[in-house]
Amino acid sequence: MDTSEFPDGDPAQDAVPADFPPVPADTKDWTWVLERPCTECGFVPGDVAPDQVGAAVRAAVPRYVAVLGRADVRTRPDATTWSPLEYAAHVRDVFSIFDVRLQSMVEGDDPLFANWDQDAAAVEQDYAHQDPAVVARELEIAGDRVAGRFDALVPDQWERPGRRSNGSVFTVRTLGQYFLHDVIHHLHDVRAA
Repeated sequence: MDTSEFPDGDPAQDAVPADFPPVPADTKDWTWVLERPCTECGFVPGDVAPDQVGAAVRAAVPRYVAVLGRADVRTRPDATTWSPLEYAAHVRDVFSIFDVRLQSMVEGDDPLFANWDQDAAAVEQDYAHQDPAVVARELEIAGDRVAGRFDALVPDQWERPGRRSNGSVFTVRTLGQYFLHDVIHHLHDVRAA
Protein backbone atom coordinates (compact mmCIF):
# COMPACT_ATOMS: atom_id res chain seq x y z
CA MET A 1 0.00 0.00 0.00
CA ASP A 2 1.23 3.49 -0.84
CA THR A 3 0.93 5.52 2.37
CA SER A 4 1.64 8.79 0.54
CA GLU A 5 -2.11 9.24 0.20
CA PHE A 6 -2.28 9.92 3.94
CA PRO A 7 -1.39 13.47 4.97
CA ASP A 8 1.83 13.90 6.99
CA GLY A 9 1.07 15.03 10.49
CA ASP A 10 -2.61 14.39 9.75
CA PRO A 11 -4.19 17.83 10.23
CA ALA A 12 -7.52 16.08 10.74
CA GLN A 13 -6.12 14.73 14.03
CA ASP A 14 -7.75 17.66 15.83
CA ALA A 15 -11.19 16.96 14.32
CA VAL A 16 -12.01 14.64 17.22
CA PRO A 17 -11.08 16.20 20.56
CA ALA A 18 -9.46 13.87 23.09
CA ASP A 19 -12.51 14.20 25.30
CA PHE A 20 -15.02 13.46 22.53
CA PRO A 21 -17.69 11.29 24.17
CA PRO A 22 -18.12 7.68 23.10
CA VAL A 23 -20.80 7.04 20.53
CA PRO A 24 -23.86 5.50 22.23
CA ALA A 25 -23.91 1.70 22.12
CA ASP A 26 -25.73 0.03 19.25
CA THR A 27 -28.13 -2.32 21.02
CA LYS A 28 -29.97 -3.57 17.92
CA ASP A 29 -29.95 -7.28 17.15
CA TRP A 30 -28.80 -7.17 13.54
CA THR A 31 -29.49 -10.87 12.92
CA TRP A 32 -32.73 -9.76 11.25
CA VAL A 33 -30.65 -9.15 8.11
CA LEU A 34 -30.59 -12.92 7.63
CA GLU A 35 -34.33 -12.85 7.00
CA ARG A 36 -34.83 -9.79 4.80
CA PRO A 37 -32.87 -7.20 2.83
CA CYS A 38 -31.37 -4.23 4.65
CA THR A 39 -33.37 -1.15 3.72
CA GLU A 40 -30.43 1.15 4.57
CA CYS A 41 -27.63 -0.39 2.48
CA GLY A 42 -29.57 -2.68 0.13
CA PHE A 43 -27.75 -5.86 1.17
CA VAL A 44 -29.70 -9.05 0.37
CA PRO A 45 -28.39 -11.91 2.53
CA GLY A 46 -30.04 -14.72 0.60
CA ASP A 47 -28.00 -13.74 -2.46
CA VAL A 48 -24.70 -14.63 -0.78
CA ALA A 49 -23.15 -18.10 -0.62
CA PRO A 50 -20.01 -18.74 1.46
CA ASP A 51 -17.89 -19.12 -1.67
CA GLN A 52 -18.69 -15.50 -2.59
CA VAL A 53 -17.64 -13.91 0.71
CA GLY A 54 -13.88 -13.88 0.12
CA ALA A 55 -14.16 -12.03 -3.18
CA ALA A 56 -16.63 -9.54 -1.69
CA VAL A 57 -14.26 -8.80 1.19
CA ARG A 58 -11.35 -8.30 -1.21
CA ALA A 59 -13.48 -5.90 -3.26
CA ALA A 60 -14.44 -3.91 -0.15
CA VAL A 61 -10.93 -3.47 1.28
CA PRO A 62 -9.65 -0.93 -1.32
CA ARG A 63 -12.79 1.12 -0.78
CA TYR A 64 -12.06 1.33 2.95
CA VAL A 65 -8.42 2.18 2.25
CA ALA A 66 -9.57 5.05 -0.01
CA VAL A 67 -11.86 6.31 2.76
CA LEU A 68 -8.93 6.25 5.19
CA GLY A 69 -7.08 8.66 2.88
CA ARG A 70 -9.79 11.32 3.03
CA ALA A 71 -9.12 14.63 4.78
CA ASP A 72 -12.29 14.23 6.86
CA VAL A 73 -11.43 10.70 8.04
CA ARG A 74 -11.60 11.71 11.72
CA THR A 75 -14.70 13.86 11.48
CA ARG A 76 -17.87 12.54 13.04
CA PRO A 77 -21.03 13.64 11.22
CA ASP A 78 -22.67 14.07 14.61
CA ALA A 79 -22.08 13.11 18.24
CA THR A 80 -23.85 9.77 17.90
CA THR A 81 -22.15 8.50 14.73
CA TRP A 82 -18.63 7.16 14.28
CA SER A 83 -16.17 8.87 11.99
CA PRO A 84 -14.96 7.05 8.86
CA LEU A 85 -11.77 6.18 10.76
CA GLU A 86 -13.76 4.62 13.60
CA TYR A 87 -15.87 2.60 11.16
CA ALA A 88 -12.75 1.36 9.35
CA ALA A 89 -11.07 0.37 12.63
CA HIS A 90 -14.26 -1.46 13.58
CA VAL A 91 -14.33 -3.33 10.25
CA ARG A 92 -10.66 -4.27 10.69
CA ASP A 93 -11.60 -5.83 14.04
CA VAL A 94 -14.72 -7.45 12.56
CA PHE A 95 -12.44 -9.17 10.03
CA SER A 96 -10.35 -10.61 12.87
CA ILE A 97 -13.30 -11.61 15.06
CA PHE A 98 -15.09 -13.40 12.24
CA ASP A 99 -11.90 -15.10 11.11
CA VAL A 100 -11.66 -16.67 14.58
CA ARG A 101 -15.38 -17.52 14.64
CA LEU A 102 -15.26 -19.15 11.23
CA GLN A 103 -12.17 -21.15 12.17
CA SER A 104 -13.89 -22.37 15.36
CA MET A 105 -16.94 -23.49 13.36
CA VAL A 106 -14.85 -25.41 10.84
CA GLU A 107 -12.55 -27.02 13.40
CA GLY A 108 -14.99 -27.50 16.31
CA ASP A 109 -18.44 -28.84 16.96
CA ASP A 110 -21.09 -26.17 17.51
CA PRO A 111 -18.74 -23.71 19.25
CA LEU A 112 -19.95 -20.92 21.51
CA PHE A 113 -18.31 -17.68 20.36
CA ALA A 114 -16.55 -15.52 22.91
CA ASN A 115 -18.46 -12.33 23.59
CA TRP A 116 -17.20 -9.22 21.79
CA ASP A 117 -18.52 -5.80 22.74
CA GLN A 118 -17.88 -3.66 19.67
CA ASP A 119 -18.69 -0.44 21.49
CA ALA A 120 -16.32 -1.19 24.36
CA ALA A 121 -13.62 -2.10 21.81
CA ALA A 122 -14.04 1.28 20.10
CA VAL A 123 -13.48 3.09 23.39
CA GLU A 124 -10.76 0.83 24.80
CA GLN A 125 -8.74 0.89 21.56
CA ASP A 126 -9.48 4.58 20.98
CA TYR A 127 -10.55 4.07 17.37
CA ALA A 128 -11.04 7.83 16.95
CA HIS A 129 -7.35 8.58 17.42
CA GLN A 130 -5.71 5.69 15.59
CA ASP A 131 -3.37 6.34 12.67
CA PRO A 132 -5.36 5.98 9.41
CA ALA A 133 -2.34 4.57 7.54
CA VAL A 134 -1.83 1.90 10.19
CA VAL A 135 -5.54 1.03 10.21
CA ALA A 136 -5.45 0.75 6.41
CA ARG A 137 -2.56 -1.71 6.49
CA GLU A 138 -4.07 -3.75 9.32
CA LEU A 139 -7.42 -3.79 7.52
CA GLU A 140 -5.75 -5.13 4.37
CA ILE A 141 -4.01 -7.90 6.32
CA ALA A 142 -7.07 -8.91 8.34
CA GLY A 143 -9.30 -8.72 5.26
CA ASP A 144 -6.99 -10.95 3.26
CA ARG A 145 -6.85 -13.46 6.12
CA VAL A 146 -10.62 -13.78 6.59
CA ALA A 147 -11.21 -13.79 2.81
CA GLY A 148 -8.75 -16.68 2.51
CA ARG A 149 -10.54 -18.60 5.25
CA PHE A 150 -13.86 -18.21 3.40
CA ASP A 151 -12.16 -19.17 0.12
CA ALA A 152 -10.91 -22.41 1.71
CA LEU A 153 -14.40 -23.63 2.64
CA VAL A 154 -15.92 -26.61 0.87
CA PRO A 155 -19.70 -27.03 0.45
CA ASP A 156 -19.80 -29.81 3.08
CA GLN A 157 -18.81 -27.19 5.68
CA TRP A 158 -21.44 -24.59 4.84
CA GLU A 159 -24.05 -25.87 7.31
CA ARG A 160 -21.69 -26.38 10.27
CA PRO A 161 -23.18 -24.60 13.34
CA GLY A 162 -21.91 -22.11 15.89
CA ARG A 163 -23.54 -19.90 18.52
CA ARG A 164 -23.11 -16.32 19.63
CA SER A 165 -23.04 -15.63 23.39
CA ASN A 166 -26.58 -14.19 23.24
CA GLY A 167 -27.92 -17.50 21.89
CA SER A 168 -28.11 -16.58 18.20
CA VAL A 169 -27.42 -19.71 16.14
CA PHE A 170 -25.45 -19.49 12.91
CA THR A 171 -24.27 -21.87 10.23
CA VAL A 172 -21.13 -21.14 8.24
CA ARG A 173 -23.50 -19.95 5.49
CA THR A 174 -25.44 -17.52 7.70
CA LEU A 175 -22.30 -16.37 9.52
CA GLY A 176 -20.87 -15.35 6.14
CA GLN A 177 -24.06 -13.49 5.25
CA TYR A 178 -24.23 -11.72 8.61
CA PHE A 179 -20.52 -10.85 8.46
CA LEU A 180 -20.67 -9.57 4.90
CA HIS A 181 -23.66 -7.38 5.72
CA ASP A 182 -21.56 -5.62 8.37
CA VAL A 183 -18.77 -5.00 5.87
CA ILE A 184 -21.12 -3.68 3.16
CA HIS A 185 -23.31 -1.70 5.54
CA HIS A 186 -20.36 0.25 6.89
CA LEU A 187 -19.25 1.14 3.36
CA HIS A 188 -22.68 2.72 3.08
CA ASP A 189 -22.16 4.47 6.45
CA VAL A 190 -18.90 6.07 5.32
CA ARG A 191 -20.24 6.87 1.85
CA ALA A 192 -17.46 4.95 0.14
CA ALA A 193 -17.34 5.29 -3.61
